[in-house]
Amino acid sequence: IFDQISYHNLALRLLAGQGFSFGEPWWPATAANAPTAHWSYLYTLYLALVYFIFGPQPLIARLLQAALVGVLLPWLLYRISGRLFQPTPAGRPSGEQVGLVAAGLGAVYIYFIYYAAALVTESFYIVALLWLFDLALQIRQSSRSHLRHWLLLGVALAAAVLLRQLFLLFIPFLLLWLWWVARPKLIMLAVPLAVLTVAILPWTVRNYLAFDQFVLLNSNAGYAFYWGNHPVHGTNFQPILGEGMPSYYEILPQDLLAMGLNEAALDSALMERAITAIVADPGRYILLSLSRIPHYFVFWPSSESGLISNISRMASFGLFLPFMLYGLFLAGRQRVRGLGERVASPFFLLFLFMLVYTGIHVLTWTLIRYRLPVDAVLLLFAGLALTDLAERAGILNKNRSSKKLPDYTTAQLTD
Repeated sequence: IFDQISYHNLALRLLAGQGFSFGEPWWPATAANAPTAHWSYLYTLYLALVYFIFGPQPLIARLLQAALVGVLLPWLLYRISGRLFQPTPAGRPSGEQVGLVAAGLGAVYIYFIYYAAALVTESFYIVALLWLFDLALQIRQSSRSHLRHWLLLGVALAAAVLLRQLFLLFIPFLLLWLWWVARPKLIMLAVPLAVLTVAILPWTVRNYLAFDQFVLLNSNAGYAFYWGNHPVHGTNFQPILGEGMPSYYEILPQDLLAMGLNEAALDSALMERAITAIVADPGRYILLSLSRIPHYFVFWPSSESGLISNISRMASFGLFLPFMLYGLFLAGRQRVRGLGERVASPFFLLFLFMLVYTGIHVLTWTLIRYRLPVDAVLLLFAGLALTDLAERAGILNKNRSSKKLPDYTTAQLTD
């Protein structure tokens, strides 16, 4: 979480009237007093606003963030559960029951506690994604489209993208799914895109004025893709280049550094170099990508991690993974009449997100914290699993006439 040092200093520079820049050479390869677009503009503005009101007090920013996330994240898990799991005549787990359990899991999930007060984008980003899914499922359940829902969807999209531009890659999948399940007028699909465009456009203009070239939002994709697929990894990905390996700055091409490129130009050049290297040796890229999978899903302790990291890993993802998998199994048993009905299921949207989001990181760069949005979605299914097991054990009241595992039909998932 060293990125919080960068956000802190960037907010101070902004308040001092120095714009989005650093007073000394900074990560990734940004010169002193040079413009940067590597970091989330939205999160930097949040810190700058808190510092403007209360003074440069990181503790206040941490407490405000922890309080907001501590309320919103469990509440959104509860709301989404209510849209996913409706009670059935057989007395199967209701959305309220599952939602209360999922909210409880979200409140004690150690990784979320770990990042709740860290001055990085993770916590707000996860909340933005959950809000987005809640709105998408609400649109799916509505008998007709309401402009307000589409506007709010656009705000949620803008918040997610401004916190992490990578989410842009999932937006086409989301809108196609909404078109399939809601059949809205095309103007309705254009509404969230218009809101997103309005949110991004000022930063695109700022970037063009700062770098004299087009940069849609942030200048970090090229760096990440180049570093994540550099030959230094061979065919075995290393999430963090450790002792005995060159630093990230040292593996940047010296000829590009000698050219004195600005941050954005270097980002573009690195993306081009990475793609060229992959095309030249696609076999290595495939093996390297496959080697990222264990790093993405790691739940076991590691000698390379500190005590707090190992405890956080084991007592969150490691502890709840069996329940997440069992919940996915229960949800996957829904009865459907064909492919169209399966795609229309609200579960399909969440499955699609987890698959696409995981695929993006497997193909680029993997860190455990990049998986946390998927963890948040998986907690919905862990809530279903624990509720089901509690009913089977007689801990919760139930009216089931049999021990059959719950099967959710699409009709039972609507209001």
